[in-house]
Amino acid sequence: MYANVLVQYGAKSLDHTFTYRIPEELVGVVEVGRKVHVPFGSQKINGFVVSISNEKVDTEVKDIIDVVTKELKLNDELLELGKYIKEKTLCSLINAYQTMLPTSMKVSNSKEDYNLKKTYVELNASETTVENYISTNTKAKKQIEILELLLSGEEVLKKDINSSSLKKLLELDLVKEVTKLEYRINPVDILSDEKKLNDEQEEAYNKIVSSFGSTSTFLLHGITGSGKTEVYMHLISEVIKTGKCAIMLVPEISLTTQIVERFYSRFGSDVAIFHSSLSDGEKYDEYKKIMNGEVHVVVGTRSAIFTPVKDLGIIIIDEEHSSNYKQENNPRYHALDIAKWRSNYHSCPLVLGSATPSLETMARAKKNVYTYLSLNKRIGESVLPEIKIIDMAPEFKKRNMILSEDLQVDIMNTLERHEQVMLLINRRGYSTIMTCLSCGFTYKCPHCDITLTYHKTSNHLRCHYCGYTVIKNDYCPTCHERAIGDYGLGTEKVEEFVKNLYPSYNVIRMDTDTTSRKGAHSKIIKAIEKHEYDIIIGTQMIAKGLDFPKVTLVGVVNADESLNIPDFRSGENTFSLLTQVSGRAGRSELPGKVVIQTFNPDNKTLNYVKNNDYLGNYNYEMNVRHMLNYPPYCYLISIKVTSKSYEDARSESNKIVTYLRRTLDEKTDVLGPTTASPFKINNVFRFQIIIKYKKDERISEALDFIDKEYVYNKLVSMDIDVDPIRI
Repeated sequence: MYANVLVQYGAKSLDHTFTYRIPEELVGVVEVGRKVHVPFGSQKINGFVVSISNEKVDTEVKDIIDVVTKELKLNDELLELGKYIKEKTLCSLINAYQTMLPTSMKVSNSKEDYNLKKTYVELNASETTVENYISTNTKAKKQIEILELLLSGEEVLKKDINSSSLKKLLELDLVKEVTKLEYRINPVDILSDEKKLNDEQEEAYNKIVSSFGSTSTFLLHGITGSGKTEVYMHLISEVIKTGKCAIMLVPEISLTTQIVERFYSRFGSDVAIFHSSLSDGEKYDEYKKIMNGEVHVVVGTRSAIFTPVKDLGIIIIDEEHSSNYKQENNPRYHALDIAKWRSNYHSCPLVLGSATPSLETMARAKKNVYTYLSLNKRIGESVLPEIKIIDMAPEFKKRNMILSEDLQVDIMNTLERHEQVMLLINRRGYSTIMTCLSCGFTYKCPHCDITLTYHKTSNHLRCHYCGYTVIKNDYCPTCHERAIGDYGLGTEKVEEFVKNLYPSYNVIRMDTDTTSRKGAHSKIIKAIEKHEYDIIIGTQMIAKGLDFPKVTLVGVVNADESLNIPDFRSGENTFSLLTQVSGRAGRSELPGKVVIQTFNPDNKTLNYVKNNDYLGNYNYEMNVRHMLNYPPYCYLISIKVTSKSYEDARSESNKIVTYLRRTLDEKTDVLGPTTASPFKINNVFRFQIIIKYKKDERISEALDFIDKEYVYNKLVSMDIDVDPIRI
């Protein structure tokens, strides 16, 4: 028997299978989807078996050495899904499989055993024999303690007991050692009752349930606090009753803490979680639970869409508008595309939930490609917060550079009522620009085309692209004057200002810097829930999905930050971000208030946010997109050409543009090449080409040709992003 093996190297030149003979001792052990160890040239490497054949191979082939992972394997669905990802994103097949798998299964990883093993001590004799030993050996106190613990039915870990006493009991055959495999995450089965759905929720629930067993996509458009999560849980309960399983995706790791707690309280140990903050061992355990069919519900971030769930009955993507569902490095897949593929494969519904659906999703709903469902009322007594826009131009004249007078007063009033405040500033660090007031020198990254961000807590200037770091010096390196000043706002500067302004209250900052350690998200969120902090300052990670009943005031420190990004989605993203963060206020019976600070108080997007007018913003943005021919009125493809040589990158970019314009339909626009933003990252120059098209049968063939042309090019790299989130 022979196996066709896809080896671990992701190079496009090796993107095909290699044939190996299956030795007799491994026949039946080597299966399609298994990770195997094989000879490759002078090396020994790993690969995945993608097919097995009985047909004799004429050429001389080498033997498979061994099977690396005997517990886990790629099932038939995931093998097919990998081929779809390769076709959709133009990556190599092995890279497609790599991105789908946890560390324990990645092809280059040879470690097999990620199991957590614990050794327990158990009785190895009858209770009568043990009791007789206790009564006749009263001086052996440590031994008696162990035996009495075991008689009481308690589980006793070997590491927790006296080793010399244990040794004696083992010699007498009174006890034995037992090694058990254990999961690292074990939720307690303390189940809460289902909440009753209101009329709107019930109507949405019934329409989705009626589609069970068929491939269909629903948009659940519900305002913040309208109870979308409760609808999700009712749907999943119904799916479980049919014997099937569910995948529930959330966009941020910070959201999984509260969502997982709710799902544990509803479904107990029938839930597996899957996201990047889990350890390799935890991912292995959760993946094994899912593969073995031990759970019916999977909750996680983007990567959870690849988990090997059998008999999928529903897929739910919460906050579907989030850009976090698109992977920004190769392969550049979107979780929504994968969810649609799996929905088709399993003939099950896909539910997309959001208070601010993406324009593409809403456009499909309006064309009845998706079924539109809406939730227009908040749950219980809570109502949408009052939203106020503050013009910061006059505030700056009063030297109120960070918080306006109105917001300062609102914060104080909120704190005096023993309620909580949330402040959004969507940029981490202390300041965004450090420049010399004497000669104009500005600190920039020597490897990237970007200014360095100052982090005051570590007194470092840091590049957020390549990681370059330098200690801050008050003296200018050019003119040597002590004239370095900082400009721009980050979470650290706001935190410092707020702590000085409200010294009697507890302040917490929530951004990438404070949540990078394992468990930090969960720890901060639980502390906020317990009201250990009065003021929460954070980036966009605090804006979505979190539910803190005591938060009644939300302040947006600088609404212009996202508006000024040079991207065709900046208006849509700003509306979404501000609507989402506004939705954190007044989620219980306490009324909420939102203050948005801006230098553009007449901006249409901000005023749509103020009026909670999603459809107004949708129509406005769609009109702009139509005039400029941007999605959803066309499809986009971004091609980035990169090289350590400026001339090589520029020259090859022009060649690609010439080829595309000559090859593609005349109605297809090929824009560029232009310098990408940022132009240089880690000493690599970047040029960008944009393709806009509606229908062009030559696109796939042209992209495939370009892709293959640059497989062996060592001077220039080319990266193709189909349906980019940002350009």
